[in-house]
Amino acid sequence: MRENKVQTIVIKSFALLVVFGTAHQAMAQDAATYTKMAPVEQYLMADRDEEIALARSAAPESISRDAEVLVLARHGFETAVKGKNGFVCIVGRSWTSAADEDYWDPKVRVPICVNAAGARTYLLRVRKIADLALAGRTLAQVNEISVAALGRKELPAMEPGAMCYMMGKQGYGGASAPHWPPHLMFFYSDTDPAIWGANMPGSPVIAVSDPLQHLTQFVIPTQRWSDGTEYLPSSTHVHQ
Repeated sequence: MRENKVQTIVIKSFALLVVFGTAHQAMAQDAATYTKMAPVEQYLMADRDEEIALARSAAPESISRDAEVLVLARHGFETAVKGKNGFVCIVGRSWTSAADEDYWDPKVRVPICVNAAGARTYLLRVRKIADLALAGRTLAQVNEISVAALGRKELPAMEPGAMCYMMGKQGYGGASAPHWPPHLMFFYSDTDPAIWGANMPGSPVIAVSDPLQHLTQFVIPTQRWSDGTEYLPSSTHVHQ
């Protein structure tokens, strides 16, 4: 999700991996500037089953087959499939799953599957921001409203163990990082990245902390996509 400055830094860090692992020309060809909200219909997926399948692709089938699935409607995310294991899968849109400059990009589709702790904390922020964006709120307005909501404790702190899978092969993250490598994300409130050895030479862990949003995100790349195929940095996965 977007906790704005935090998420942008994490995305741009991952963009560096993407640049080394995919054709840079593809990023240039996809580059576009979206300065205002597109018609709401462009952010929605007409085929509900396609959105469900894309959302489930975030995690291995052993996890996602019993997960709850949310799909995006005109006024926010709604339940499409009831779950049994506590996981919740969605397709993130530009407001929560792309860099700031891609905030209004209607093409962004990023599969995400959070665990139960993440659904009770992190996913609430995702849904709040999606509701605001669909109502036409700008990035600056979303920043202001979300920080105020955190201050009033209307949005909870991250629950211990909150995490998500982002291992879907298909998807599009915007011009800044169109095709993310497969990875896991772990969410904490006000945690020092040093306790994970994050951002140190040779460490596979990327982390960014934002005191304003009271959020620390740890990103760990994986070697395989959710379907079990190997991630090959030299390959380019085209958004469907």
